[in-house]
Amino acid sequence: MRDYLAITKALSDETRLRLLMALRDQEVCLCQLAELVSLASSTVSKHMSILRQSRLVEGRRDGRWTYYRLADKDAPVAVRKALQWTLESLADDPRVARDVERLSEIILVNPQTLCDDTCSPKKGVAPAVGAKRLRPAAGSSR
Repeated sequence: MRDYLAITKALSDETRLRLLMALRDQEVCLCQLAELVSLASSTVSKHMSILRQSRLVEGRRDGRWTYYRLADKDAPVAVRKALQWTLESLADDPRVARDVERLSEIILVNPQTLCDDTCSPKKGVAPAVGAKRLRPAAGSSR
């Protein structure tokens, strides 16, 4: 029952669903995900932690960066079924379609550029909210 509760908790948040859908075709860096959903990297990291605890996603470190991908075929059956259901159910969602378009632009930007802008404020200088962002996400309030 613990696995089921972890999966349903992970799937009960719109942002986590958007992050999950962003990983359906590729591995993506945390900074790129933060840019996609227009949230602080620490907030996205917490969301990704919940997705990892449910085993819906896997992560790996590469230097400063953490990359995430959907769980593979070796994941527990409940995880594979939850992923299949989620991916099929949200495949035609308009918000997901906008995210796919936006992510295709974000992927072209070097992760170091995004990470420097969103994850590593210069010593003694607080970054401006949204500073050096690509452009606000469609439907965002920025």
